[in-house]
Amino acid sequence: MTLSVVMPAYNEESTVATVVHRLLEIPFNLEVIIVNDGSTDGTRQVIEGLAKEDSRIRVVHQENSGKTAALRKGFALTTGDVVIVQDADLEYDPAEIIHVVRPIFGGQADVVYGSRFLVRREARVLYFYHYIANRFLTVLSNILTNLNMTDVETGYKAFRGDIIRKMNIVSSGFGVEIEVTAKIAKLKAAIYEVPISYYGRTYDEGKKIGLTDGMLAIWYIIRFNFFCSLQQSFKQMPETAPREQHEYSGRPARHS
Repeated sequence: MTLSVVMPAYNEESTVATVVHRLLEIPFNLEVIIVNDGSTDGTRQVIEGLAKEDSRIRVVHQENSGKTAALRKGFALTTGDVVIVQDADLEYDPAEIIHVVRPIFGGQADVVYGSRFLVRREARVLYFYHYIANRFLTVLSNILTNLNMTDVETGYKAFRGDIIRKMNIVSSGFGVEIEVTAKIAKLKAAIYEVPISYYGRTYDEGKKIGLTDGMLAIWYIIRFNFFCSLQQSFKQMPETAPREQHEYSGRPARHS
């Protein structure tokens, strides 16, 4: 089975190589798709060099259009049984991907979110207002989806490949986090959360999300829960029949 990793990158020259090298160490049959979202620093040169060094890496470029647009392009290019998002900064540790995807490979889940709040591992102490905003958005989303999520804005989201490739993703900016949550809730997919570490950045260190993104998230929660049907959410309806569950306690073997 193959794990596809989609990595949006915008002006991450100083971190993207470190993230990719850590990613390539995890014991999966991998394909890594890096979408350069119109970077103006040296990100393009760095990731093209990485792709020349390892055949598992594929690089595509687009004009600066935001994280959602980059992920939409990346998701469409995946072929893996499971697809996960990996940011190009150092806020999330690729070594923890094995924990995030385990419930899908084990047959228990269709979708898994890595939660920064479920059980705290390592977490950098940063902005209180960001924490309050995240909790507010998560609660508001839960009210409308009837899910008991703890972290809808997490950067670690993993999906069965057929689910994310068949989803219509139409938001912009950072709206993908809210949009996919609403649409998998409509699908009544089996959703799990697992605890992850979080090594957050300050704005001086390159953090990009801001107040406008938070306001848009409120609108997207309303839009995709009230004004988007299940049929509109997917180009083709994924299978959601009960799955045969099996033990999955070890690491997936690396395939040649």
